[in-house]
Amino acid sequence: MSKIKTAFFCQQCGYESAKWNGRCPSCGQWNTFVEEKIQKDVPLRNNNWKQEAPSRSDNIINLSEISGTEEERLLTPDAELNRVLGGGIVPGSLVLVGGEPGIGKSTLFLQNALLLPHITTLYVSGEESAQQVKMRADRLGIKNDQFYLLTETSTQTIFQEVKKLHPQLVIIDSIQTLQSPFIEAAPGSISQIRETAAEMQRFAKETHTPVFLIGHITKDGAIAGPKILEHMVDTVLQFEGDQHYSYRILRTIKNRFGSTAELGIYEMTGQGLRQVTNPSEILISQREDQLSGVAIAATMEGMRPMLVEVQALVTQSVYGTPQRTATGFDLRRLQLLLAVLEKRGGFHFGVKDVFLNIAGGIRVEDPAIDLAVLCALLSSYEDTAIGSKICFAGEVGLSGEIRAVNRIEQRIAEAEKLGFDKIFISRYNKKGGAGKFDIEVVPVGRVDEVYQQLF
Repeated sequence: MSKIKTAFFCQQCGYESAKWNGRCPSCGQWNTFVEEKIQKDVPLRNNNWKQEAPSRSDNIINLSEISGTEEERLLTPDAELNRVLGGGIVPGSLVLVGGEPGIGKSTLFLQNALLLPHITTLYVSGEESAQQVKMRADRLGIKNDQFYLLTETSTQTIFQEVKKLHPQLVIIDSIQTLQSPFIEAAPGSISQIRETAAEMQRFAKETHTPVFLIGHITKDGAIAGPKILEHMVDTVLQFEGDQHYSYRILRTIKNRFGSTAELGIYEMTGQGLRQVTNPSEILISQREDQLSGVAIAATMEGMRPMLVEVQALVTQSVYGTPQRTATGFDLRRLQLLLAVLEKRGGFHFGVKDVFLNIAGGIRVEDPAIDLAVLCALLSSYEDTAIGSKICFAGEVGLSGEIRAVNRIEQRIAEAEKLGFDKIFISRYNKKGGAGKFDIEVVPVGRVDEVYQQLF
């Protein structure tokens, strides 16, 4: 008889305790502990893939004896996904993808699997029936004879099918629906997620088969399950977007094989997700009339330069306390910039309502957008339009100086490519690419200089 052990797990952070607690000592949440059974001393687990796995030596190896050649990555037809993964899919990697319900996670990876005609792919669906997946594949309109579907939640059954098929890519939709027979707990519980993810990790590493795990998120936006789930995998991707916009953003939260600053942009259509190769086309609105309160910022997302439109509205406050509202921009950063304008520029924003919006539904965290935000605020304050062929790239300091930003030449080149005539940058950027570009580069050092040149 195997011994049955019970433990209490926090459903928020995965903290394990031998007894029930009212308040989790790890995350501080109340009434989150649930008792789960854990079966110990189980006979040798039947990892069916091991018979086919290459032999591995457990001996100690000197670091200098290990060959340093990089493994060849699997390139998908999706350039956005390749960029986010750091150059393609690494053999033996375990990738976790989280996102809001209905955002398009299943569509994204079903589409990419169908676009790999020479790769044997196993798509394991624990949430949808085979008919539902077939309906989505028909809507995408892509044919692939090397795509195989399995509707199953038991990990041991999945590994038996893997042994028969020998897939080169495995997609699990979703990790919260899987269950291991070695754990007596409901699917989606802390112990089940941890055990099934560990089994998938062993499978990926021992067979050099890349595995994608699609995951749910909580109402707070975090990936459901224990935090250790994100530590176990090699890469964590976040698929996000506004339900009211057709655009989706794939961000890298963690990546052992590349940069975490990359992102991919897609447009959701009736035939699946379309890659947006030029993000500026969706982030700059096409308008004929010049309106006040609009400025264009040259930002960077990872290695990719983008031009985004900043919209500001400054009106007389009707109520006693002026309102401050920001969409797609840090509200505390907006209050900081307003304080700089109040103190260093002498503008009375303390009696004004201020509304700020980043067009396109994207959220920008690049400090180089500060100068464009500041100019949009001044434009709305003065009710004077800024030329549609002018853009900005600079960080604003507390003393009112315009600070230098990184990759300034890439920003200038992107502005020139999109037909802008003038770009305002910090005079402290070394060289600033002067003479290399046809676009006029205007170096500025303080907020009052920008105001004088624009208004």
